[in-house]
Amino acid sequence: MKPIYFISDAHLGSWAIQHRRQQERRLVSFLDSIKNHAAAIYLLGDIFDFWHEYRFTVPKGYTRLLGKISELTDSGIEVHFFTGNHDLWVRDYFERECGMIVHREMSCTTELYGKLFYLAHGDGLGSGDRKYKLLRSIFHNRTCQRLFAALHPRWGMWFGLKWAEKSRTGHENAGGVVPFLGADKEKLLLFAKDYLKSHPDINYFVFGHRHLQLDHTLSDDCRLLILGDWITQFTYAKYDGNRLTLENYVEGESNP
Repeated sequence: MKPIYFISDAHLGSWAIQHRRQQERRLVSFLDSIKNHAAAIYLLGDIFDFWHEYRFTVPKGYTRLLGKISELTDSGIEVHFFTGNHDLWVRDYFERECGMIVHREMSCTTELYGKLFYLAHGDGLGSGDRKYKLLRSIFHNRTCQRLFAALHPRWGMWFGLKWAEKSRTGHENAGGVVPFLGADKEKLLLFAKDYLKSHPDINYFVFGHRHLQLDHTLSDDCRLLILGDWITQFTYAKYDGNRLTLENYVEGESNP
């Protein structure tokens, strides 16, 4: 069986990341290394630090990544794009020009090689954090999206990238990625445990969003993976039909 790959949280284009050109090239290098043996690739959100697609305009840059993805889809590899909380303003460009399958809903449950996967970026899942959920509902509101799209791209893109930069800088000043909070406090883990009670047939939960590498056993038949990121960790998950593993990409080593 050809393996299936899962990636999230590259935040390409972030003004808070100094090595962003190198970062994009490394992601393209990884995709190139798996192009001859991948069955599908799932991009689970926040691949871009800010993406707002206007009716006749898309953000400049990212040509290496989008060109490589187009090459993969042209060769018959499925590439699934999940909108995250940074790159949810997607129209039809990724589907029409790059051949990606775009998932705009909060989550997707799908069967892969006989196992049931619950896939999501991870933002908005679980209880609590009402302030963020209110902000999320505003971002997803069609009227608010149309109003923002009325801004000239010069100002709209500047505002979005500046907002994202401020958010990332704030996290870094607060100590960076929050470490694992424990099984009784980690929101995505608590969500998965609760969801599993009413959906016991789920075999794997795979999330992004937290910038945390986590492989946690929920039951004899179910595991949860959080994918880390492609800023400093360069992690991905690989499923070959028998095993789901969380791995690190190092350029120059043998193919993943």
